[in-house]
Amino acid sequence: MQREIRRKDRAAGQEQTWRVLEQGEYGVLSTVSPGGQPYGTPLNYWLMGGAVYFHCALAGHMLDNIAANNRVSFCVVGKTQILPDKFAAVYESVVVFGQVAEVFEEQKQKALEDLVDKYSKGFRAEGLKYIEKLAHKARVFKITVEAISGKARTA
Repeated sequence: MQREIRRKDRAAGQEQTWRVLEQGEYGVLSTVSPGGQPYGTPLNYWLMGGAVYFHCALAGHMLDNIAANNRVSFCVVGKTQILPDKFAAVYESVVVFGQVAEVFEEQKQKALEDLVDKYSKGFRAEGLKYIEKLAHKARVFKITVEAISGKARTA
């Protein structure tokens, strides 16, 4: 579902929105603590089956927040360029809204393999060995996309 944005003249189309999300190198996962404190975590991520996946350590503040409230947003900024003479910028960005859940076993393995494919092209064999050695030290999560919005300014 495309989420509506205030600046309709900056709304990115569905194709551009998903392209920015797919091609991005990192994003910021926003969670909320049980006490209501927002928390943003920069993450590497990848897409698989129309969902956003990420890996992380076995424990931490972000995971405590997810355990208390699995509703999250995830923001990716694509290409940017400052236009100093126009007091503006060329940019593209995406915000995903959804629910996050941990994945296990075969789905975790497939997700980690896709991570290697995105960030370590040309090193698949080494990546598979790395996964085999260290997968037990990482957790993998899936954000089910409930809504998405994209913004862009081209000039």
